[in-house]
Amino acid sequence: MAAGLLLLRLGLSCLLSSGVGGLGGEFSPGHSAGSLPAAAAAVERRYLLYDVNPPEGFNLRRDVYIRMASLLKTLQKSSDWALVLPPWGRLYHWQSPDIHQVRIPWSEFFDVDSLSKNIPVIEYEEFLAESGGPFIEQVYVLQGYAEGWKEGTWEEKVDQRPCIDQLMYSEDKHGYYRGWFWGYEETRGLNVSCLSVQGSASIMAPILLENTTARSIMLDRAENLLHDHYAGRDYWNTRRSMVFTKHLRLVGDEFRASFLQSSDENDKTIFHEDWIKVKQRPSTPLGGPYLGVHLRRKDFIWGHREDVPTLHRTAEEIHSLLKKLQLKKVFIATDADRQDLEELRKLIPEMVRFESTWEELELYKDGGVAIIDQWICAHARYFIGTSVSTFSFRIHEEREILGFDPKTTYNRFCGDKEKNCEQPTHWKIVY
Repeated sequence: MAAGLLLLRLGLSCLLSSGVGGLGGEFSPGHSAGSLPAAAAAVERRYLLYDVNPPEGFNLRRDVYIRMASLLKTLQKSSDWALVLPPWGRLYHWQSPDIHQVRIPWSEFFDVDSLSKNIPVIEYEEFLAESGGPFIEQVYVLQGYAEGWKEGTWEEKVDQRPCIDQLMYSEDKHGYYRGWFWGYEETRGLNVSCLSVQGSASIMAPILLENTTARSIMLDRAENLLHDHYAGRDYWNTRRSMVFTKHLRLVGDEFRASFLQSSDENDKTIFHEDWIKVKQRPSTPLGGPYLGVHLRRKDFIWGHREDVPTLHRTAEEIHSLLKKLQLKKVFIATDADRQDLEELRKLIPEMVRFESTWEELELYKDGGVAIIDQWICAHARYFIGTSVSTFSFRIHEEREILGFDPKTTYNRFCGDKEKNCEQPTHWKIVY
């Protein structure tokens, strides 16, 4: 096995010729990728891979995908690139025992054909087949600047720097770099180096186009890059392309019909498969006859004490909304533990939850159950979420895409003693 890997390494080295170029110092974000010399364009398709800090959750990772999509669009102006979708697995909130949750392709959760209408994307297994083996030629670990950022002197920049933290990669006796690589133990990196970055995603384009001849490049800790144009047309095109896979939407729709007397026809929430053809809707959706709630607990109880209400205060707010909206049922998506759930059932008899069987959990995975929860909340007559939660924020976006009135969408619970309970910002969709 080792000899075979070594031969493949030697073959790749010959293909790479001079290998990976070094960085020539700081790069100006004003350098236009479109103005690169013709010689810089690759003859063959090149691959952009990325990963995120392990503790980050499912919904923050969805946001990083949007940033990487912007970078890929910039790269596409100069040569042929594809974004390799990082397999899902081993996330903090995915704690269901006895469920294999690693190497999960994006097609389990999202419609890859819809993603492909926005940018060229391929699953990791496809990358392995296309690129000729389990090798990533260049890994860039993104980090901040050791000296930090001084207020009033912000500038976009990127430099090759010594690694600040200990690398999560180790070099084996053959000169390969071993790492997590989404659970693919056979994957190896050929070169690993650290880049200090400060700026938007597309600041990486000149480096990827000019300073490396590698066909496959991975950006680790990609959350360190910011959005190119947050909440603009490009952002919303990418976000709208992130259509949930059909079988999860159908599960959510069946649950709505069976337990919440909700249907797209009655609720005026008709969903169109082709997001490109959808423009602003002629009429505002009504939503299903239920209140949608996302109640984040667990780490938020101690991490955001001031703006997370007690269960009793939460129950009071829910009952107040049910009375005001003249609704009889409330659908609650929550990560609350068993003790909190028992308390919620006592306090809120009207509560309805999607509680999967073991067989359903094994089929949909924790990520799929979370999507079903979001889909049901997105179709409610009125939604209220948890402060600064990316889970709630993704529901805001889903409802914005469906065309709901912002007043029924951008709402959150307030802490028991919170003096200034600022509500979520309305990010209006742009077509």
